[in-house]
Amino acid sequence: MTEQEQQATPEEESPAVEPESVDGVHEEPEAVEAPAPEPEPEPDYKDRWLRSEAELDNVRKRARRDVSAAESRGVARLAKELLPALDNLERALAAAEAQPENRDHHLTDGIRLVQSELLGALARVGIEPESPKGEQFDPHRHEALAQQPVEGAEPGTIVEVYSAGYRIRAGAADEMVLRPARVVVAS
Repeated sequence: MTEQEQQATPEEESPAVEPESVDGVHEEPEAVEAPAPEPEPEPDYKDRWLRSEAELDNVRKRARRDVSAAESRGVARLAKELLPALDNLERALAAAEAQPENRDHHLTDGIRLVQSELLGALARVGIEPESPKGEQFDPHRHEALAQQPVEGAEPGTIVEVYSAGYRIRAGAADEMVLRPARVVVAS
């Protein structure tokens, strides 16, 4: 094929076809009508609204749950920081009351009052002390410092508590150990 043939115009390549004529009248080919596209169904607005309402309700519930969990974590963190001070108050009282002349001293009464106020404040936010003497040892709630044979005590029973444990109520039935009780267990 030569260059001239390659550069031929489209008119030269395919001559126009005239529609057939009958009695000298040109007939146009009939246009075939394509079926009209079906109109898209209208969206179900009520369904969309119900789904949006349900999603919004779920977001609100999740937000409430997250706020409650954050509050519990904050309370637990503060309580963990206060527990050593509460232990020191208990030790101070034990040392002061060990001396007969200080047993009924007004300073001892003041320390006892501060201790009871701190325990009351912790109880109001769901934190409770636990002194498990006489109970069965539970490694999830207690920390064994020693084991010793004790007559009349069943093995695995807590015979002495060095420091009280504390737990927090996280929900209606949930409890979380803030600090395990430090104990001596019968062997």
